[in-house]
Amino acid sequence: MTAVLNLYTTLMGTVLRLLGDWFLPSFARFSFAAVLLFYFWNSALTKIGSGIFGIFSPTENAYIQIFPKKFEAAGYDITQMGGFDWLVAVAGTCAEFILPLLIVIGLFTRLAALGMAGFVIVQSYVDVVGHGVSGKTLGAWFDGPSDALILDQRLMWMLLFAVLFIKGAGPISIDRILRQPVKI
Repeated sequence: MTAVLNLYTTLMGTVLRLLGDWFLPSFARFSFAAVLLFYFWNSALTKIGSGIFGIFSPTENAYIQIFPKKFEAAGYDITQMGGFDWLVAVAGTCAEFILPLLIVIGLFTRLAALGMAGFVIVQSYVDVVGHGVSGKTLGAWFDGPSDALILDQRLMWMLLFAVLFIKGAGPISIDRILRQPVKI
């Protein structure tokens, strides 16, 4: 048994040395790009008005997604929404574009991952409280099925953000380039 444990320890030590500090953050960024980048960008695209400055003209979708009960109470009339509501809609939409891009290119990755974690917490809160998500869609931890959109899926997203926050972007990133000393 000791020989098996020694072999295992040696093998795992070799694997961990080969993977070093590059694999986990690089794989996390790749996974984010493959699974979540276009999810967030497509969501943001539903919130912007037309034209080059459309980001500053949130659509009905922005208010429906972010302030469902308040927008319903306003009769789905954008003109009834206040300046704070506009600011939140624009800031949230910008965050859906900018934070994923920062993660993918590896710029300010830790801060972007922290921002995405906060975004997902707020998104989940709005889904549950504002949109009334419950039951199978909300899900439950430790229940067997792993297909719930809120508790199961978003917990995995949070793990991804935690890896990026703790480990950073990895070697193929703008963060790494910016950390290199400038040679004159």
